[in-house]
Amino acid sequence: MAKLTKGFWEATARIILRNRILILVLIAGFTVFLGLQWENMRFSNSQANLLPDDHPVNLEYQSFLKQFGEEGNAIVFAVKDSALFTPENFKRWNKFSKQVDAFPEVDFVLSTDNLQELVRDKDKNQFVLEPLIKSELDTEEEVDSLRSHLFNDLPFYDRLLYNKESGTIRTIANLDKDIVNTSVRKDFILRDLTNLITDFEEDTGLDMHVSGMPYIRTMNSQNIIDEIGKFILAALGVTSLIFFFFFRSFRATFISMGVVIIGVMWAFGFLGLLQYEITVLTALIPPLIIVIGIPNCIFLINKYQQEVKKHGNQALSLQRVISKIGNATLMTNMTTASGFATFIITDSKLLKEFGIVASINIIGIFILSLLIIPIVYSFMSLPKTKHLKHLNKRWIDTFVNWMERIVRERRISVYIVSIILLVVSIIGIYQINISGSPIEDMPKNAGFFKDIRFFEKEFDGIMPVEIIIDTKRPKGVLKSTTLKSMDQLGEVIEEIPELSKPVSVVNLVKYSKQAFYNGIPKYYQLPTTQENNFIMDVARKSSGNSNLLKNFVDSTGQTARMTTFMKDVKTSRMEIIEARLKENIDKYFPPDRYEVYMTGSALLFLKGTKYLVKNLVMSLALAIGLIALFMAYLFRSFRMIIISLIPNLLPLVVTAGVMGFAGVPIKPSTILVFSIAFGISVDDTIHFLAKYRQELIVNKWRIQKSVYAALRETGVSMFYTSIVLFFGFSVFVISDFGGTVALGALVSATLLFAMLANLILLPSLLLSLERNIANKEVLKKPQIDILPKDEIDINDSDK
Repeated sequence: MAKLTKGFWEATARIILRNRILILVLIAGFTVFLGLQWENMRFSNSQANLLPDDHPVNLEYQSFLKQFGEEGNAIVFAVKDSALFTPENFKRWNKFSKQVDAFPEVDFVLSTDNLQELVRDKDKNQFVLEPLIKSELDTEEEVDSLRSHLFNDLPFYDRLLYNKESGTIRTIANLDKDIVNTSVRKDFILRDLTNLITDFEEDTGLDMHVSGMPYIRTMNSQNIIDEIGKFILAALGVTSLIFFFFFRSFRATFISMGVVIIGVMWAFGFLGLLQYEITVLTALIPPLIIVIGIPNCIFLINKYQQEVKKHGNQALSLQRVISKIGNATLMTNMTTASGFATFIITDSKLLKEFGIVASINIIGIFILSLLIIPIVYSFMSLPKTKHLKHLNKRWIDTFVNWMERIVRERRISVYIVSIILLVVSIIGIYQINISGSPIEDMPKNAGFFKDIRFFEKEFDGIMPVEIIIDTKRPKGVLKSTTLKSMDQLGEVIEEIPELSKPVSVVNLVKYSKQAFYNGIPKYYQLPTTQENNFIMDVARKSSGNSNLLKNFVDSTGQTARMTTFMKDVKTSRMEIIEARLKENIDKYFPPDRYEVYMTGSALLFLKGTKYLVKNLVMSLALAIGLIALFMAYLFRSFRMIIISLIPNLLPLVVTAGVMGFAGVPIKPSTILVFSIAFGISVDDTIHFLAKYRQELIVNKWRIQKSVYAALRETGVSMFYTSIVLFFGFSVFVISDFGGTVALGALVSATLLFAMLANLILLPSLLLSLERNIANKEVLKKPQIDILPKDEIDINDSDK
């Protein structure tokens, strides 16, 4: 197998170098083809659904949407300023409502401008709708009178259109349900709506607060779009500076930057070709390709320069770059791609698409670097002496000598520190929480996030929670017993501080009774059994009095919905709230007479997060299993598998412990850290063990000498690539999204831990277990020679 592999790479090197022009043309053609796919790229317009389509919770949500339509289609506008209640500003506020309502993207608007109150026509003995504003409001007294009437006499609109305690007033605009999850929504909000808001604020000098799920999703998506360019530039800047610092060559730096830029173009092209939406996860792929691609360039260019310095033959140098480094970089890129590819097995569409595109592009950047770097150098003159000076640098020797001294003299200390880290990390792991908040990772300094907090304070939340009540009989919703049970459940909801006042048909029935008794506020309550028949008869005739409530009872009168809104709360608290609601649902709606279930965006995200965590733990286990099998295939030894996994699993445990102590929760963004970091960090193990295997052969199976030689040889290259990866992933900390910041910081820290573990703990284990592994099984020739016998790492030529 080893001979076959060697022959394959030698043949590959000949094919590449003999067909340079053709290969460059093919790369250019494929790049153009993928570039044409950019027009198919779409940014996500809907909230990420983390559950599979056939999950029971998702089926309930889809059933709700089919029956009552899109739940999160309202945009809300609010002003908290007494200056609003002057004739000029109040007229401008009402004009703003008219302007919003005039857009075809808006279904209807509920505001003071078109507000109608239910009154009783005593002559006809029926309810009629009368405008709240019956004439122009030209004086402050008229405005104050209307304000007093609204705040004190119309409890139906309390916490719906106004907050009596703070004086905040708002307008609700419901978007056309057909455009809520399309790009039309984005264009309308970013262009038309933003201009209207700006004009209002300039005309009045008042601050307008804007929120609602369509608005939040739009502004959040725009932030994702803005960050893609920022990440790409930051990743290119950081990696190019580090690369230049190592090589001190503009030529080598520009070639490497060219390779990864083409890789980024391919990444966008594959997103368009597969017609995947750009989400907060897939937006990370282009900068990831840069960070992961640069180490490939380091290995290939460094090997080329070493060969040139060694014998000065360009053709031979390029042939050896491909035949000797090609296999090593293929293996390491395959393990990295495997870490991402495990996301494909999850049932989450979001993660599956991320895993597919990331793994394809990691293999793509490997192919690009292997083809472009040797071919481009073949057209250039040999590197000058100044380009090879970095090979003679000794500044890194101090670091390598320090590691070797620790491995030689302080192995017991290494094990003690490792065990202490393990124990402390396990304690930290038990403190980790799972987070299911859809707004937790949003940029805290963004205006729209501050408005979320404003509406949470003023109107008790923005994330919809729906309770669907099936009475199992037509017109059962308007029965007294059903209405009373809904009212009792509503009282429970109002007692929960994280939930807003619920809105349902109960509110309309209460309003009908108040209207029946001449609008006296104290009669805003459910009718008694005696009152119910004649009040409800009148109320049915007036059922069209509010567009806002028209969708809260189905056409047969059998099924009703109660809508409340939840603040941004921790998952543990959300589960307590859910349990309390279920307990009271069972209490007020006996299962033998009603079918009741809870749904809505907030609960969907909670269930999705918990489902995702379970799936990602499985994917991480699969990644570990796959890489263990891969190591078994390479080294043919069970003991070597265990030894190689320990220094890669310990950093994951330490990172999880840090998350627990630092209060970083497990959520869709941070759970990715483990599979990504494991897939990348195991590359160092493969390089070290491959070199160790070579040294065993050279040193007649003397383990101590082989370990120290391997440590000296691979230490520098592992340090270089780890530094690139550390700073490369660190660029994500400039993100405005909390999850992306956590992802970047945690992956960077994990890779740093992994480098130290592979350079200190791994050789220590090999030396301590010398007698146990020095047998025929372990010393058997590997299935594949990852690095050929004469392979030299970054500082080989110094020796």
